Amino acid sequence: MLKLPASVRVDAAPALWAGLQSSLRAEAAQIVNGAGAELNVDAGELQQFDSVVLTLLLSAARLCKELGVQLRVLNVPAKLQELARVYGVAELLWPESPEAGQGA
Repeated sequence: MLKLPASVRVDAAPALWAGLQSSLRAEAAQIVNGAGAELNVDAGELQQFDSVVLTLLLSAARLCKELGVQLRVLNVPAKLQELARVYGVAELLWPESPEAGQGA
């Protein structure tokens, strides 16, 4: 399972995306080879972030879809859930339920 770092800010986003993109591709290949369909990312350590984290997660979801897996973000902090709701993208990131993003 991939993990988001404790801090995701706009100044670190390009480097973070480069590393995340590479990790997503590698993880997706393993999942597809194992006949899986879901790639989990743990957001439990995320403490300091701005709206760029939504851009990264949406980009990750798009990449996962292209790679044939579904992104599932687990242990989503309440602040991130609220930010996604305010920006109108919560249903894109957590389509599975109204209490989206609270996965174990």
